[in-house]
Amino acid sequence: MTLAVPNETFRAVALSALLLFAALFVWQLASTPSGGGRTQGLPGPAAVATVTWEMLSEPFYDRGPNDKGIGFQVLSSLGRVAIGYSLASVVAIFLGVILGLNPILLKAANPYIQILKPISPLAWMPLFLYTIKDATGAMILVIFMSTLWPTLANTAFGVSAIKRDYLNVAALLQLSWWGRFFKVILPAAAPTIVAGLRISIGSAWVAVVAAEMLVGGTGIGYFVWNEWNNLSLTRVMFAILVIGVVGLILDAGFTRLARAIAYIE
Repeated sequence: MTLAVPNETFRAVALSALLLFAALFVWQLASTPSGGGRTQGLPGPAAVATVTWEMLSEPFYDRGPNDKGIGFQVLSSLGRVAIGYSLASVVAIFLGVILGLNPILLKAANPYIQILKPISPLAWMPLFLYTIKDATGAMILVIFMSTLWPTLANTAFGVSAIKRDYLNVAALLQLSWWGRFFKVILPAAAPTIVAGLRISIGSAWVAVVAAEMLVGGTGIGYFVWNEWNNLSLTRVMFAILVIGVVGLILDAGFTRLARAIAYIE
């Protein structure tokens, strides 16, 4: 009788668990108390786990402007991301389709896109704060700028790669522009558009955390900065883990969407 060879998924899960244990071991060593009882390095896994349990046991408490539960902070950040990300996605997809259908226009606009794309979204924050004089609006515009370029570039690339036969058939059938947009262009370019949306949601989540640290108010970014000011490194570590988990969930959603679209195709 021979033992079955573990499949690839099992081996990947086992290796992932091994890496986790190794990371926790190194983390624990870095935070081991030395002589005199003082802790060197970061708070240990046990301390962060204790704070995690405390924070997650009551995630929606409200004890004032600077003392809200982690649930309120995450929802506040996700709300800003939802507004800025949605607006940028609509604009990016629409402009990307127009550029993708017009090669000359795409070549003309490409230098300006390449200039604007590498600019850090936070570099726009002073200008937005000065012009609209509203912190929440400025943060949403920062998210907008961080989301716009990946989706725009991927959409333009995907549309430009559509077989011209598809567009010619749509013209023969005398479909309206909107008919071609929804029935031909979007389905054909959907995989690359979703790839751009997936990149953009990660950029938006990174941008909102940084923007909230600068502007303050509510949100997971402000929570990190406020706890740093309170010298609570354990809560800072907890917030970092929350940011990572939320980012993982957002990315996983778009990964499933991308797989579904690839399967349909």
